[in-house]
Amino acid sequence: MSAAHSSTPWPVAPKKPSSKQFHGLTRTDDYEWLREKDNPEVIAYIEAENAYTKEQTDHLADLRTQIFEEIKARTLETDLSVPTRSRGYWYYGRSFEGKQYGASCRVKVADPDDWTPPTPADVTHDQPALPGEEVLLDLDALAEGHDFFSLGGSSVSPSTTLLAYATDVAGDERYTVRVKDLTTGELLSDELTNVHGGATWDRDSANLYYTTADESWRADKIWRHRLGTTQEEDELVFHETDDRFWVGVGRTKSDRFMFIGTAAKITAEYRFLDLDDPDAGWQVFAAREEGVEYSVEHAIIAGEDVFLVTHNASGPDFEIATAPTAPTPRSEWRPLVPHTQGVRLEDVDAFAGHLVVHQRSEGLTQLRILELGENGVADDYLVKFDDELYTIGSGSNPSFETPVVRLGYTTMRTPASVYDYDVRSRELTLLKQAPVLGGYDRDDYEEHRLWATAEDGVRVPISIVAKKGLHEQGPIPVLLYAYGSYEASMDPYFSIARLSLLDRGIGFAIAHIRGGGEMGRAWYDDGKMLKKQNTFSDYIACARHLAESGWSTPSKIIAEGGSAGGLLMGAVANQAPDAVGAIVAAVPFVDALTTMLDATLPLTVTEYDEWGNPEADRETYDYMSSYDPYTNVAAQHYPPILAETSINDTRVLYVEPAKWVAKLRATAENPGDVLLKTEMAAGHGGVSGRYKAWEDRAFSLAWMIDQVTAS
Repeated sequence: MSAAHSSTPWPVAPKKPSSKQFHGLTRTDDYEWLREKDNPEVIAYIEAENAYTKEQTDHLADLRTQIFEEIKARTLETDLSVPTRSRGYWYYGRSFEGKQYGASCRVKVADPDDWTPPTPADVTHDQPALPGEEVLLDLDALAEGHDFFSLGGSSVSPSTTLLAYATDVAGDERYTVRVKDLTTGELLSDELTNVHGGATWDRDSANLYYTTADESWRADKIWRHRLGTTQEEDELVFHETDDRFWVGVGRTKSDRFMFIGTAAKITAEYRFLDLDDPDAGWQVFAAREEGVEYSVEHAIIAGEDVFLVTHNASGPDFEIATAPTAPTPRSEWRPLVPHTQGVRLEDVDAFAGHLVVHQRSEGLTQLRILELGENGVADDYLVKFDDELYTIGSGSNPSFETPVVRLGYTTMRTPASVYDYDVRSRELTLLKQAPVLGGYDRDDYEEHRLWATAEDGVRVPISIVAKKGLHEQGPIPVLLYAYGSYEASMDPYFSIARLSLLDRGIGFAIAHIRGGGEMGRAWYDDGKMLKKQNTFSDYIACARHLAESGWSTPSKIIAEGGSAGGLLMGAVANQAPDAVGAIVAAVPFVDALTTMLDATLPLTVTEYDEWGNPEADRETYDYMSSYDPYTNVAAQHYPPILAETSINDTRVLYVEPAKWVAKLRATAENPGDVLLKTEMAAGHGGVSGRYKAWEDRAFSLAWMIDQVTAS
């Protein structure tokens, strides 16, 4: 793509220099004025960029329509999810042809001893419903009249007669919670505003616990709301005053305890309320220790109530220990699943007859079952699958008494599949595989694990999928996706939309770079703070490996990443513009140094353990300055760049990509090859509604295809 598509000049943001002093150094910023969201000149600039992007991509209108129709044709639009059992009901979601959002539903359990989820009598029917269906929420009705709609947390009360649900109609993740009486269908008078996420019921279905955020949008307070009262009367249960920590609240599957968790990036602390003895009040389980992360779950093992503590005090890849259901210092935690180097223990779920451990090893997810007997753990084993690449995880398992484990499984060529694993019989039953219409055959595609070698000799895994045999005929275009921050793992997954690339001869790969969690805690530690450069050099090594191994060529590699992965895209653009042929940066964190220098901005202080504090530490300031995408924009030729953002994003503010693009326009040798697309009614997750999301993805995919197929 080049500026040849344009009949008018690209937008140019005026320079309005502003300067600040840090560590005796003067930092001048020409485009910080774009942060003034209410300034008509700012909105005019963003709208001018949108107009330029539209003009530059008008020639792709037919291709966008074609891709949208492909996604739509491959998707079973009227469908229902596999029902999940809880408290005498089966709960599931419905989707309907022509509707954006769908519905939440339930039916009563017919046989208490039968854990086999019900299925429609006629799955070919236009509206496959289950007998006795009760619609809990009609999401399309809730979304009516709004340009944006998102359902946050929704929770049925333990009494099964009330539903608390949260909605956001702006995209700023500030939710409003309402309560619906499921016996009458009427809304109660209760209304909770500016809630962070959703709400949690207490065991008696009389109170809701919820979280609110401070001015920097850090979840800092837990409240208790008694039904029938106003929000002004709510009780403040807990306030976290350390700006590095955020809070959350939940109830255990066993219904015995409520937990308030407070955590920073590398430190955690839990409080619990014993619902069998509420007069004892909230108690701290184990006081926070800097660098000690832990989480708590309630289990019953050998007839004894215990807390399961997943923690890193015994080693970086975590251990699962037991402790009394009382305040317990770390010295009294007893190993149940000991720390094993290279096996990262991520979480544990407790049920009446078994425990489910989520772990990863050799870059792949694993699901581990610990069967419980009269004397404790009776057996310990993995649920096995045979594919070279896969992602496995437990699905919705809300019932403490369940004898089965609902799990999800996918590969890059295997659609998302839902299984029930019967712990008693050890039988694995496929309940549903996401349908792909139009005759999809997984054997038409191949997936592999490749290994690149980073600058420091570390081997970096790559997962790749493509049309079978295609790359053997010569290099193919490849979309190389990555994230690489917060210990978040980008595991192999299937995508219907991706087929529009694969079937056009374009491969898809994930670079599992340091900063993520794919290879254990050390993998994360080696890609954060003063080792962040490893994230960028790992990605560049992966791109070069795809070219050197014959899978692709630099000009035909499309780089894509979002949020912190957008920072990666900006760094790659500056450091190795010759390694890729085009870049898509979604809601990109490209002005990271400016953000981390301003403690008043959303999430900045809570991010210090990820990036460092450049305001307080000169070494961190210099290090971030060395890689920050916005700071390092240079007078060089850049690959074509598509930056995508949302005006109401509260996590990565729209101003970051706006400033980045403005500076690229003023500095790059090819300023016309940069596009900025800003959604004017969306947040960090982009547009809402599945058809809008398909259109949005079709826009990006069409632009990518154009980059690697244009002559």
